[in-house]
Formats: sequence, C-alpha cells, structure tokens
Amino acid sequence: MKNKTILLVEDNPDDEALTLRALKRNHILNEVVVARDGAEALDYLFARGAHSGRDPNRLPEVTLLDLKLPKIDGLEVLRRIRADERTRRLAVVILTSSNEERDIIAGYDLGANSYIRKPVDFNQFMEAVRQLGMYWLVLNVSPVSV
Repeated sequence: MKNKTILLVEDNPDDEALTLRALKRNHILNEVVVARDGAEALDYLFARGAHSGRDPNRLPEVTLLDLKLPKIDGLEVLRRIRADERTRRLAVVILTSSNEERDIIAGYDLGANSYIRKPVDFNQFMEAVRQLGMYWLVLNVSPVSV
C-alpha cells in the first residue's frame, strides 16, 4: 500500500494540513503529492512544466480533487483527466466543501469516481479520511495498479 501515491489537489493551506494530518493519524503513510492549483495538478499528471522529469507512466492511485481552485478549477481538471487516454481511468475523488447540487451533478457527469463533502467537524473529517484510505488504497482494485 505504501507505494501507491495520492495526489492531493488543494489550494487552502489549512485544508491541506488537515488532510495530511488525517492521513498520518489514520496510518495512511503513502506518498502524498500536493498540487495547490489546477494547472499544477495537470502538470504533475502529464509530467510537464515543473514536473517534466517525472515518469508520466507512474500515476497516482487516487486523486483527491478540490473544486474551487485557482488557475484551472477542479471540474476543468477532471474534464482534462477524462479526455486523455493516459489518465481517463485514474480514480478521482472530489473532496470539497461545496454543497451545490450542480457541482455534484457536474462532477459525476464528468466522470468523478466519488464526491465527498469535507466534514466541518474534525472527528468526522478524520473518519472520512480513514474510510477513504481504506477503500481507495486497500480494497479498490484499479486499472492503474493492475
């Protein structure tokens, strides 16, 4: 499980720190790559820009994608992930504070594998991250890892 990378796409430093803390507290010790905007996430996934030296065939096991991002929003990131043959099967979990029904519908229409609202309560957030890690990193069999 440790060699399965998680891509966390999150622009809010507090939410980033909380997510990393929750992963660590739940003994999810996978490598976590953090992208702080949509452009950086796409650069990482497609091994370009600052990530041009990265092996483009080594994709994350799961991408945790916020929707409200600078430069390129999360829905557009998802659209580009699904449009490319190399990344179209990548597991993408929308992890956002958005409660908007249109965001949920758009996320699923664009091919999100899951949509999770960030719980405001710390203990609930910890439990959500524990379950997320258990499912996506232990139980789920993805075509990326086959």
